[in-house]
Amino acid sequence: MSDETSTGTGTPAGPQPEPLRFFGTTWVEHDGGYTGRRIGVAVGSLAAAVAACFVLRFAYQGLAVADVGTPVTVMVVVMFAVCSALAFRHTSESFSKRPDPDRQASLRGLLAIGFVGSLLAYCFGSLTEAPGEKLHREEYEAARERYTRRTTRRAGNPAKKRRRA
Repeated sequence: MSDETSTGTGTPAGPQPEPLRFFGTTWVEHDGGYTGRRIGVAVGSLAAAVAACFVLRFAYQGLAVADVGTPVTVMVVVMFAVCSALAFRHTSESFSKRPDPDRQASLRGLLAIGFVGSLLAYCFGSLTEAPGEKLHREEYEAARERYTRRTTRRAGNPAKKRRRA
């Protein structure tokens, strides 16, 4: 970040980093408890996934008590497994590229059913870095580079430049 300030408010001139959920802008310099937050997010999302599996187990037991039959029970288990796998993949991919808003809206139900997969993707994603940090860092550095190129002044008038003989 540059030492320039835009209006004397202490904020640097140019593009500002986009805050990440649970991390704010600590991902830029890995400060402000970044490592602790990563550990907390990993443990929290894993604990939420385990709790969700217990809830699904109770739902499975409810199906067994209701004696709905083997085909229905298998269909429900397969549905949650497939939706969780798809949600895991979709969530993991959203950390490396921006998801299409229309596709995101159409997958909302599938992602809700496969919430365990999304929680696990968030857990595994936070083991190496803040989930989505790589994407945001690439976008932020590109924006800073564009800003620097746009604001850098050239030295002199190129029309008056002497030609070398």
